[in-house]
Amino acid sequence: MLVKLTYTGKPARLPKPYAGGIIASATYRLNTSVLEGMNNRIKVIKRMAYGYRDSDYFFPKIKTAFPGNPR
Repeated sequence: MLVKLTYTGKPARLPKPYAGGIIASATYRLNTSVLEGMNNRIKVIKRMAYGYRDSDYFFPKIKTAFPGNPR
């Protein structure tokens, strides 16, 4: 059974609940693999930071682990 598709000239409707996620994925181009790697690195830093008394030392460690332009 063959179905012939025709071009109507109209763009597809954007589902409203997913519009923000679709636009963000097209804008920032981050894969889940990149995010998983960042989360893993933060977990390793957190494990090494066990015993710190406050977060004044922990958060700068995370910031130095990911150099680059802040958004």
